[in-house]
Amino acid sequence: MQFGPVADGAKLYQESCSLMATNSLQTLTGNVSDSSHIWQPDASQPFWYVAYTSANHEKKAALEMNRRGVETFLPVYQSVRRWSDRRVTIEKPLFPGYVFVRLALPNRLLVLQVPGVCKFVGFGGPPVALPDEQLNILRSGLDQLLRAEPHPYLTVGRRVRVRSGPFTGLEGILRRRKNRTRLIISLDLIQRSMSVELEDSTVEPL
Repeated sequence: MQFGPVADGAKLYQESCSLMATNSLQTLTGNVSDSSHIWQPDASQPFWYVAYTSANHEKKAALEMNRRGVETFLPVYQSVRRWSDRRVTIEKPLFPGYVFVRLALPNRLLVLQVPGVCKFVGFGGPPVALPDEQLNILRSGLDQLLRAEPHPYLTVGRRVRVRSGPFTGLEGILRRRKNRTRLIISLDLIQRSMSVELEDSTVEPL
């Protein structure tokens, strides 16, 4: 299972901000030439979407959306800051600038009117929905306190599929570092990657 598909030249769809951001995106299985190939669910039903926020507004925006009755998912990781006299552990967004939200599109103003929220991620048209199963797997793995860290966006390497454990079904790129195996999971829709440590026996080659 992969996070996608997305299309080359996709744009971050602007619904509330004065500036339009653009991204050149591609699916893990190759380029998609037009948006007609993109999964388009019933907009009247709730699905997961991605909201793009101003810098350092992810947590405040997620809290306000929760207050308005919108289900959110803001993946975080532990970062250690070292000062001259102490070390401090803080939580930081795993995907800076992005909050996953679940709602029906007719209710999108509940998100877009939140201070700090700029837009939904899309293709110059309606925001793009993510299949529930993908987000559920990601949430399940992170809820089990697996150590996840941000990683530079990566699309090339030894591709594998997780066959057991909390991330079963996800695809990614295998990397070894200091005798440890890490899986790089890329979300092409937002061009961000994360890495998690796992055992070689839990993955299979593609």
